[in-house]
Amino acid sequence: MEDATRRHFYFHGESGFEREKINCHFCQLRSFATHARYPVTIVNNEDDAVLDPSFRFTDGSVLGKGVEPTKDEFRSGCVCTDAEDCQYGSCHCLQDMDDNSGDDGDGDGDGNYGQYRRKTYAYHSHGVRAGHLRSKILTSRDPIYECHEGCACGPDCPNRVVERGRRVPLQVFRTANRGWGVRSTVDIRKGQFVDKYVGEVITAAEAARRRARSHIAQRKDVYLFALDKFSDPASLDERLRGAPLEVDGEFLSGPTRFVNHSCDPNLRIFARVGDHADKHIHDLALFAIRDIPKGEELTFDYVDGVDDEDNDALDPEKQKDMTRCLCGSEQCRGYLW
Repeated sequence: MEDATRRHFYFHGESGFEREKINCHFCQLRSFATHARYPVTIVNNEDDAVLDPSFRFTDGSVLGKGVEPTKDEFRSGCVCTDAEDCQYGSCHCLQDMDDNSGDDGDGDGDGNYGQYRRKTYAYHSHGVRAGHLRSKILTSRDPIYECHEGCACGPDCPNRVVERGRRVPLQVFRTANRGWGVRSTVDIRKGQFVDKYVGEVITAAEAARRRARSHIAQRKDVYLFALDKFSDPASLDERLRGAPLEVDGEFLSGPTRFVNHSCDPNLRIFARVGDHADKHIHDLALFAIRDIPKGEELTFDYVDGVDDEDNDALDPEKQKDMTRCLCGSEQCRGYLW
């Protein structure tokens, strides 16, 4: 532990340690609303390394300079009073979902609803898979549309999985050869929501400035995620026509900031939308794409969605200037970028 954290850790609550409390990673994690039931812990059994003291844990993204929240007059939500049946008919939150969005034979016990009711939540609503992504969504790159705080349905609506937040205890740990990593202290099931990738939401211009200022631009790209899922030059929403906003999690983020890359990952990032007026600031939600036993390192593919023809790792001439991949999986491509 760095000195400031050590002093605060052993003299917790005593006066004179206010500054250490602000800088203490343990106190930042304790402030999370879900800490009591789903804590985040930090362990290092490999060496003497500590987390960067300039890094701050947060359980939600913050808007940076030049990024304005959507005005209240443009917000809307569903008027559903029956959160269960709303999905099959008139839920405003599902207006952009494709028809036949449910899985064939999904086992939800919906009877014959599928014959005449078409749009469904992205999640199973019944049984042991309740709250888990449906297979059709999980194997796609489709966005997830959820109900939200502006809706008439209550907080227990089955379509508020990401909004309710992380329900998995996580551990940031020191790996043998790849710096810090993340694992869970409980089993995670296929389709289960793990956590969001959060940070400072910044403009494209600010993201470019930070890349230029970074000693290694590609290292900065590890922490920058473009919110470009809905970018469209022909969109009627001017916020979606231009360069997308980006999330910078290098110095302000949650535990998922430490999730490492793998060419054979067990997580995938999905764009999650609550209020449709916030598409330009959609969430980045990580879900398990297979069952994950407790203690297994959590990973996602940093270059997921890149076509082979655009993948420099497949070009022998470019490999000499690229970063080697250390994931160790049988599907390893050998290089990251």
